[in-house]
Amino acid sequence: MRYFLQRGGWFALTLWAAITLNFLLPRMMPGSPADAAIAKLSQNGPVTAETRRAVEAQLGVPDGSLIQQYVDYLRQILSLDFGVSYAFYPEPVSGLVAQALPYTLVLVGLVTIASFVIGTLLGVLAAWRRGTWMDALPTVGGSFLTTFPYFWTSLLLLFFLGYVAHLFPTFGAFSATTQPGLDWGTVVDAVYHAALPATTMLITSLGGWVLGMRNAMITTLGEDHVTFAEANGIPGRTVALKYAARNAILPNLTGFGMALGGVVGGSILVEQVFGYPGIGFLLFNAVTGQDYPLMQAIFLMITVSVLVANLLVDILYGILDPRTRR
Repeated sequence: MRYFLQRGGWFALTLWAAITLNFLLPRMMPGSPADAAIAKLSQNGPVTAETRRAVEAQLGVPDGSLIQQYVDYLRQILSLDFGVSYAFYPEPVSGLVAQALPYTLVLVGLVTIASFVIGTLLGVLAAWRRGTWMDALPTVGGSFLTTFPYFWTSLLLLFFLGYVAHLFPTFGAFSATTQPGLDWGTVVDAVYHAALPATTMLITSLGGWVLGMRNAMITTLGEDHVTFAEANGIPGRTVALKYAARNAILPNLTGFGMALGGVVGGSILVEQVFGYPGIGFLLFNAVTGQDYPLMQAIFLMITVSVLVANLLVDILYGILDPRTRR
């Protein structure tokens, strides 16, 4: 219990530090968040002081002392009120994030889980059958796939399967004539549009899980407790899964926790290439449009999700390996 309470305490302290940094960093930057809007207005003529004050009030630029702003910021976080977007004015930031988040969670989340499960199982099989074709095929294939960057694979699939073969759509999450809903036609259309982005992420991430699990598994197979289990005549499948894989999966589990925490941030390059309306695509538009409230909300959401994922991994570590609780 002390181990879990300690992990919870570190989580709370780190979360407070992340929230505080997310509050301070935009305010330490030179200029005001309204400068981008003022710069656009100045292209049509001089901007008066009254116009500047009106723009700041309209955009919700914070004023008052730093402590008062910090208290207001904490209150806004608790109420999930992150202000109004500058790039998509007058849309509220929370509404934009709520629209984009489901696309990212379904696409990136499911692909991350699928690639981890498939890659881990292939890594276990390759290590257990090392020296055979069952080892060579996933190992060589995984090494080959890890050399492909996200953006290059995205552009390759987009060009050949989208523009040349016309097998898959090249932009968006739905067809122009589809009304988003829960009916079967909408689901099929969404899966059809997500096929190329999902394939891209699966291809480029699968090899890392295979190689990581295989290397850890081979090291574990040489330990005494595995040799003792084999000497006692325990079936090979049981030895591989319950004795070797359970200990070998711990490093992969750490990487999976980090990857799962990063799911909320989406895949900026992939979503941008395919025009997929997820968090990554939204973050790109926020950065290019100098949308500080939207960037701040997305950065905070990514930070919190990574911290929560790390906490869950720590708890799972303590359950799978009691030695970590000492």
